[in-house]
Amino acid sequence: MDIMNIAKTYGFIYQGSEIYNGLANTWDYGPLGVELKNNIKQLWWNEFVHKEANNVGIDSSIILNPLVWQASGHVGGFSDPLIDCKNCHARFRADKLIEETDKDLIVDGWDNQKMIDYIYEHQIKCPECGALDYTPIREFNLMFSTQMGVVEDSTNTVYLRPETAQGIFINFKNIMRTTRKKLPLGVGQIGKSFRNEITPGNGIFRTREFEQMEMEVFCKPGEELAIFDYYLLKMQNFLKLIGFSENDYRIREHSKEELSHYSNRTVDIEFPFSFGWGELWGLASRTDFDLKAHQEMSKEDMSYLDPYTNEKFIPYVVEPSVGCDRLFLAILTKHYEEIEAENTNRLVLHLPKKLAPIKVTVLPLVKKLEPQAKEVFNLLSSHFNTDYDDAGKIGKRYWRQDAIGTPFCVTIDYDTLEDNCVTVRDRDTTEQQRISIDQLVNYIQMQIDNE
Repeated sequence: MDIMNIAKTYGFIYQGSEIYNGLANTWDYGPLGVELKNNIKQLWWNEFVHKEANNVGIDSSIILNPLVWQASGHVGGFSDPLIDCKNCHARFRADKLIEETDKDLIVDGWDNQKMIDYIYEHQIKCPECGALDYTPIREFNLMFSTQMGVVEDSTNTVYLRPETAQGIFINFKNIMRTTRKKLPLGVGQIGKSFRNEITPGNGIFRTREFEQMEMEVFCKPGEELAIFDYYLLKMQNFLKLIGFSENDYRIREHSKEELSHYSNRTVDIEFPFSFGWGELWGLASRTDFDLKAHQEMSKEDMSYLDPYTNEKFIPYVVEPSVGCDRLFLAILTKHYEEIEAENTNRLVLHLPKKLAPIKVTVLPLVKKLEPQAKEVFNLLSSHFNTDYDDAGKIGKRYWRQDAIGTPFCVTIDYDTLEDNCVTVRDRDTTEQQRISIDQLVNYIQMQIDNE
């Protein structure tokens, strides 16, 4: 199954700017997509912020003072190694060109000379024309820049944030002061980030505009690895909550050579997307690099005074970070099933009920029953995101709801006029049972809660 085509067919995702022939690698979330995405974000927020007594949330600006990105190393140090084919002028990321020839090879950390030597030594030809004649590798900064104010001048240059983390770091003192919390303290944020990727693709897996669900956990030095283990387990429990088993993903520990210079441990949770294994969720122990960098640049004291020991120190940080768009894609990939039927295959999206964009759809058997069906719709829509569909044969209407992940269909028939009951059909089992209208809300809520 082509997940992206299915997503576009049913209104989860649309091509960005489609009526103008599109804009490469931009996507809009349709009526079903925005509901599913909001449900994913709300579930993450509940699990990582609301259910942790010492965690809070923040929503920082997309545009920050340019000095933020100098301190973090993004200005001048956040770039892709680009290489051009001299024959056809196609452009590639040198590291990805190498990794495509050997899926198990980790190129992260290689310098440009090592990459170009490897390309020629292993005869990695241009994927477009087959030539082996490349330009030298050039560094391409990934940040989108723009101008603030009415005069275009280098002094007015600002950047769209390439990650949400820095907005948390620069607010560390504000958060500690206003929340009166003690370490360890987790700060969560959900928001858009922007990276001018040279090789975006694979649908919504890698795009220039994406949404992150990120947590920065501040702690005392020496406690970070225990907190790391706690959040690795929490991440796995979250995946279980949304219907993933341990066989649906793998955990890859970064080698010492692969670690960023500021990290003392990093792990990726990887998922087998349709194009191969890809990073789904990252967990990094960032030590005290970020707060120290901002302290040096801003001259603000970013240390923490332990109220119990009077010890003063720069906190270490553990960062679990997941892309909402990638998680969205993984959820569709995992939960879509094509079931063989007599005349045509039945497509079913086995979403966990908590994530389903539409929880229940009301279906009058015939249009004459619209008044009664509308009454049931009004009852249910006060409690759940509810749809209404009266067009076409009942069987085809069931199948459409299966394909978009609706857990329950409620059918109003002529017997409803006599017994005040409706037929409730389950998406996954296709079993049907009669439920009294006055028990309908409690029944559906119980099914969602007890999943």
